[in-house]
Amino acid sequence: MMKKPNLKILLDKLRWRNGYDFEKVVIFYLHRGAPGDFKELKGSEIAKIGRSFITTKDDTMIPYHRVLKIVYDDKTLFER
Repeated sequence: MMKKPNLKILLDKLRWRNGYDFEKVVIFYLHRGAPGDFKELKGSEIAKIGRSFITTKDDTMIPYHRVLKIVYDDKTLFER
């Protein structure tokens, strides 16, 4: 069985490692009631990458289990 990717480690890598521009990150996450039941979150909108949640600059907390896809510079790095 394939090991489930650790989203915090992936996001930390994109945010802190040289060679990556966090502005190019787009996270698609489940948001019931939104068109298509998902929303997009840009790297520039993220305030904190926590152990279980992503916190946005407007204090919205998005749990990792709602993350559907992570794209960096038009390349899909994670997809459920």
